[in-house]
Amino acid sequence: MTQDMPGGSLSVVERAIYRGPHLYGRLPMIRIRLDLGALEDWPSDRIPGFNAALAAQLPGLEQHGCCYGEPGGFQRRLEAGTWLGHVIEHVALELQTRAGASVTRGKTRSVRGRPGVYDILYAYEDEIAGLLAGRLAIQIVDALLPVDLRGARGLGRLVSDGVVEGVRTAEAAGGPLRQAVRRGSFGPSTAALVAAARRRRIPVTRLNEQSLLQLGWGANQRRIRASVTDRTGLIATELAGDKSRAKAMLQAIGCPVARGVVVRSADEAWRAAGGLTLPVVLKPLDGNHGRGVTTELTDEAGVRAAFDLAVQHSARVIVEEHLPGRDHRVLVVAGKVVAVAERVPAHVAGDGRRTVAELVDQVNLDPRRGEGHEKVLTRIRLDEGALAILAQQGLTPNSVPEAGLFVPLRGAANLSTGGTAVDRTDDIHPDNASIARRAALTLGLDVAGVDLLAPDITRSIRETGGGIVEVNAAPGLRMHLEPSAGQARDVAEPIIRSLYPAGSRARIPVLAITGTNGKSTTGRMVAHILKADGRVVGLTNTSGVYIGDERIHAGDASGPKSARMVLRDPTVEAAVLECARGGVLREGLAFDRCDVGAVLNVQADHLGLGGIDTLQDLARVKAIVARTVSRRGVCVLNADDPLTRRMARLTKGRIAWFSMMGGRESPGFLRSHVEEGGLACVHDAATGALLLHDGGETTRLCDAADIPATLGGAARFNVANAMAAVLMTHAIGVAPETIRFALASFASTFEQNPGRLNIHDAHGFRVVLDYAHNPDGLRALARTARAITPPGGRRIAMLSIPGDRRDAEIVEMGAIAAADFDRIVFRETPDNRGRPAGEVIRLMTQGALSAGGSADRIEGVRFEAAAVDHCLAMARPGDVVVLTPTQIDSVWRQVLDFRPGAANDAGDPPAMIMEPPHG
Repeated sequence: MTQDMPGGSLSVVERAIYRGPHLYGRLPMIRIRLDLGALEDWPSDRIPGFNAALAAQLPGLEQHGCCYGEPGGFQRRLEAGTWLGHVIEHVALELQTRAGASVTRGKTRSVRGRPGVYDILYAYEDEIAGLLAGRLAIQIVDALLPVDLRGARGLGRLVSDGVVEGVRTAEAAGGPLRQAVRRGSFGPSTAALVAAARRRRIPVTRLNEQSLLQLGWGANQRRIRASVTDRTGLIATELAGDKSRAKAMLQAIGCPVARGVVVRSADEAWRAAGGLTLPVVLKPLDGNHGRGVTTELTDEAGVRAAFDLAVQHSARVIVEEHLPGRDHRVLVVAGKVVAVAERVPAHVAGDGRRTVAELVDQVNLDPRRGEGHEKVLTRIRLDEGALAILAQQGLTPNSVPEAGLFVPLRGAANLSTGGTAVDRTDDIHPDNASIARRAALTLGLDVAGVDLLAPDITRSIRETGGGIVEVNAAPGLRMHLEPSAGQARDVAEPIIRSLYPAGSRARIPVLAITGTNGKSTTGRMVAHILKADGRVVGLTNTSGVYIGDERIHAGDASGPKSARMVLRDPTVEAAVLECARGGVLREGLAFDRCDVGAVLNVQADHLGLGGIDTLQDLARVKAIVARTVSRRGVCVLNADDPLTRRMARLTKGRIAWFSMMGGRESPGFLRSHVEEGGLACVHDAATGALLLHDGGETTRLCDAADIPATLGGAARFNVANAMAAVLMTHAIGVAPETIRFALASFASTFEQNPGRLNIHDAHGFRVVLDYAHNPDGLRALARTARAITPPGGRRIAMLSIPGDRRDAEIVEMGAIAAADFDRIVFRETPDNRGRPAGEVIRLMTQGALSAGGSADRIEGVRFEAAAVDHCLAMARPGDVVVLTPTQIDSVWRQVLDFRPGAANDAGDPPAMIMEPPHG
């Protein structure tokens, strides 16, 4: 360590896993926020020996192009000096690559206003393996630093695993990471199906830790597990598993099959063999993958030994004649032969020097071989079955076969026992293909692997002899995808095509809504219109998840987890998804693209949280929805909102504007848009009409006042919400007359739109319930309250704002209240989101007084239930009581249960945490 190098260490501040489009890009990525501490002043070129040591451990970094886009690019950055956060990004990618994952994308960005803090982002295939790669990358880089700078902290935010705590080198990291990648990776068959689906832009959702997948969304979804599809019938699968019954069915339709007998003991097996033409084959009646199969048996000892092996896998064993010919697997999909492979049993070739065991070890060094089904070939094992085959040849694992001798190690030619494959798709005789096709159709399998023995696959087995050995459900695809010799066949594509034929849709319409205010109401309007159009709608918002008319989950459901719940539901025909900032920042969107994306507005709320400090920051988050609109989709934007207007250049979809300034008030860009045939919905202030413009034609939908939710046009924010809903539903083909009819029946009742401008008139005064939780929302609500208050009536309000908002927003809420309400009760939530009890009320009161509010009309009641009762109790006929609740359901029940003049029990007496201010 150089004398002037300060002490310091790396520290993980937070992490996030992005599963869909996010603030930093569209690809799934992991973000690690890392504080370099004193190391901020020490780029890679200033740390003695660092670059050389890193290159020695990870020579693959030489291939990283980095910003230069060519091999050696990252090395140039290292030599010129780059920050350790950037180094860790590349190390995390390289570690995953060495472990078998295919990842290349990453980026590192400094965090504004926090010197030395960086966001490290890198792609991943499996979340657990990706997080582990990040942790190991930090540990490896930390170990390369001078001693006084070591000691990375906060690694438990990534993975808490004592096994890897001491790993400090790339070599030591290889084992744990390869194991993690192996656990999280798909096998070759499933991976090929996933790739084929994604090439067709079909969404793929993993449903468990194995290979169960959902393809598509909602009512258009299909499911697969490896090559088993949701069309693979139970009866067909059971028939294929019962080899004796299957052969009988095939024999009945004239397919050549081997004669055989089912037995339950070794004695029965030998007697059955005597009644057949030798040699014979013994195998489990309902086995698979070649387990327990022994071929070419001619004597009693061999038959008895083969029975003992087969009975380990099935209580019943089949003895059948050994058909002549080579082993072929014919893959049949939807009644068509799509690939043929000749299978060669696991074997070694003698060289006159090495033992059988040594030759097996040499074969297993092939990087294409792995355990089980993890790779295209399987490692050969010298197990009991292999030893029996060797014994038949007079050999043991320690025997040294002469040069060139072919030494089989399995009777059956399955890849799962170490066999290899040669492509014969172009060679199969039409008769043989027809026999295989009819066999699959007879058993009823949509995807079938037909095992066919044929001396010469180019000639009909009806002439040469041979026949069908068995028909398999859930056939492996490895031998066709990457044969040991011959042409590779994309057999996954026809399987996907059988599930989604030309012209069919895997996706359902996804309509995504974001913005500061109005999301929930707009979403409910859209769902109401789509229901009127005859569709089953999945809806998410801050009140819950709704499928049709049923709420299946209560609570804030405006994030990606709830959206995925809708997209997985098999009854949903259209998804209307509220996309709030919190979920987008936490893990991105739940979908890769949407058909319609709407950004309603960008207004001050939640600023100072999650790194979102300015309106421009917030606009970047909201714009993710605009960026995600598909090229054939529609992006609905608020023409009256400056920050929303700027998003027009970011979207790939068609722009659709909505505006309260229609007619003569329309701004120039909006008039030009309409004149050029653009899509827009505007409110004509002169007539009060909603006008839909599209393709140069104008449709008068209705008067704003005809929509009950607008309270006769007084609730202008619901006029704007209605126009956004018009455009969103028009974009996916809903007819104007259907939209008109649906809007005419959409009211802001608690039943239709809970917590959003709900009105109750039964107590002699009017109660308005609305979740106005930020300054702009309160301004709009106050304007509406003013418009609906009769002459002589007072406006009474219970107001609050979450305690995690900035002081300025809390003070502003009070100032707005002072200008528009005659009596004000400020309240807060019990936890106050980190603020001391009473502080939110104090700040709102400060704002009200500074705006000229009179102290004698301002009160502070801490708890919501008490504050509600207090407001209701002071109301007189003709007054309007505005309640902005947190617990919407319970407050609405309080309103319904209130009895004027009666003692209304809200629990404890009003908790006056401050005296009404004076002076």
